[in-house]
Amino acid sequence: MKKREKVENVMTKDVHTVNITHSLKEANELFNKHHIRHIPVVSGDKLIGILSQTDILRISFGNTFGDEQSGSDEAIFDMLSINQVMKHSPETLSPEDTIKDAAEIFSKREFHALPVVQNEKLVGIITTTDIINYFIELY
Repeated sequence: MKKREKVENVMTKDVHTVNITHSLKEANELFNKHHIRHIPVVSGDKLIGILSQTDILRISFGNTFGDEQSGSDEAIFDMLSINQVMKHSPETLSPEDTIKDAAEIFSKREFHALPVVQNEKLVGIITTTDIINYFIELY
């Protein structure tokens, strides 16, 4: 195992993103279609926030009434914007940071995803799943 393995070697580079003009319904559709749990929010290439599937579940009734999206969810998605629900100015990593750096942040801050930014431009995302898969491959 390389002690200084870089984030860029395990991060997801083809990142699905939204911007604040997208609707929460569109973001929720991305979560479901691509089986992802975190979506960076961008303005152009610049990261401005992150939206998690947990953020959507907090404001929806999906868990309460089953998997079908209720009419209540539609109303909530229409009432709120991504800008109101997302985490603004999230903590980030650089592609040059190490997997150890990411793992320490995940364990101390209880995050499950960190956007990877270089020169203020979003270049990837690393998740706890990426790190687990890295260690599985090593094992």
